[in-house]
Amino acid sequence: MGSKNKLKRFKENATFGNVFQPTREEVVSGEFPLKGKWNASFFKNDNPLVLELGCGKGEYSVGLAEKYPNKNFIGIDIKGARFWRGAKTAVEDGLHNVAFVRTQIELIDHIFAENEVDEIWITFPDPQIKYKRTKHRMTNSEFLQLYKKILKLDGVMNLKTDSEFMHGYTLGLLHGEGHEVLYANHNVYKNEGSPEEVTSIQTFYEKQYLEINKAITYIRFKIK
Repeated sequence: MGSKNKLKRFKENATFGNVFQPTREEVVSGEFPLKGKWNASFFKNDNPLVLELGCGKGEYSVGLAEKYPNKNFIGIDIKGARFWRGAKTAVEDGLHNVAFVRTQIELIDHIFAENEVDEIWITFPDPQIKYKRTKHRMTNSEFLQLYKKILKLDGVMNLKTDSEFMHGYTLGLLHGEGHEVLYANHNVYKNEGSPEEVTSIQTFYEKQYLEINKAITYIRFKIK
C-alpha cells in the first residue's frame, strides 16, 4: 500500500465515530476515557462486549457484528490503515455495535477494565514459529494472563488459525497449564459440529486458504 493511500486512510479514520486512536502516552497514563465505560458511554447498552485482537481489515469484527446485533464488538490492531476497511464498511452499513481501536495488544488492560469483556477472538495471528519469537505468540502464558485481567469470570477465548503449529502450541499450553478447553477442531470445514460463527464468517485470506484446501483450526477455551 502506497504512503499516499495510507495517509488518506488515516485521515478518513479520524472522521469515523467508531474509530479510536489514542496515543501510547494517553493509554499508559490511564487517561483513556472509555476504560470501564465502553457499554455505558459508547454503545449505550448492556450487551455482551466481544473483542477481536489483531483484527487486520476488521472483516471478522464486522461479520460478527452483522450476525449478532445484540452483542458489541471491538476490533483491536496497531495498523489503522488496515482496519480502515472494516470501520468504513460499518459506517456505510449503519452498524452501531462495532468499533475499532488502534493500539498494541499488550496495552489492552489500559483500554478495558477488569471483568469488562465477555469474549475474545484471535483470528489468524502470526504464529511466530521461531523459538526466540515465543514471547510474541498471542496465546503464550503472559498474553493469556493479560486477557484474564479484562475478561469476566466466565469469559471465553476463541482462536481460529490456519497454522497447525499455532493450534498445537496453544492446545498443549492450555492442557499443560490446566485451562479449560471447551472445543477443539483441527479442520472446522471438514468435521461436523463446528460452531456456526466459526464457519459462516470468512476473511479474505481464509477464502484463499480454503481454495487450496488448507485446514482451518479452531479452539474455544476458558483461562483458569
